[in-house]
Amino acid sequence: MENNLKIAVSGAANLKNCPKETIRLAEEVGREIIRQGCVLITGATTGVPYYSAKAAKAAGGISIGFSPAASKLSHVRAYKLPTDVFDVIVYTGFDYAGRNLLMTRASDGIIVIYGRMGTLNEFTIAFEDEKPTAVLEGSGGTADMIKNLLKMTHKNKKQIIYEKDPKKLVAKLIQVIKKGRAHKKRTLKNAKK
Repeated sequence: MENNLKIAVSGAANLKNCPKETIRLAEEVGREIIRQGCVLITGATTGVPYYSAKAAKAAGGISIGFSPAASKLSHVRAYKLPTDVFDVIVYTGFDYAGRNLLMTRASDGIIVIYGRMGTLNEFTIAFEDEKPTAVLEGSGGTADMIKNLLKMTHKNKKQIIYEKDPKKLVAKLIQVIKKGRAHKKRTLKNAKK
C-alpha cells in the first residue's frame, strides 16, 4: 500500500429504493480505492458498503469492517451481517451509532454513496471532525441532499468534494488527504522550532 490511506465508504445498507446504478457505483469506488493504493473501511454491513468491500477484495485489496456487534456470533446472528468480504472485522459492541463514530474516526477520508439516515450520521461525524469527505453526486439518497443541507444550515466546508466520476472522486479525495497531512507536518515542524 503506497500511501497507506484508509478510506471509508458510507452508504445505505438497504438498497430497496436505490437507483439502478448504485451497486455498480459502489463496486467501482471500492475497486478505485484499491487501485489507487488505499485500504477500504466500511461498516461491515450489507448494501453499498458490502458491494464496495466485495469489489475491493476482488481487486486484491484490504477491506476492514467495523461491526456494531460485540462478537462474530452477534454480528452474524443478531445483526444478520456478512463476513465474507472483509479481511478484518472490528467488533465494536457499540451498536450502529457507536460503530459509525469509530469507523469514521478510523479513516483518513470518507466517501458518501447513496445513503439513508445512518449515512447522514456518518457524514455529520466526518463534518464535525473536519474529515476530508467526498460525495458521489447523482448516486441518490443522502448523497444528493448534502450540498443543499449545508446551504440550508449556512455551513461550508472546504474539504468536501463533489464528483460524479468514481475514479476522479477517489483521486481528488486522496489529494485533499495528502495535502492535509503535509500541512499538519509543516505545522508540527514549525511548532517545534
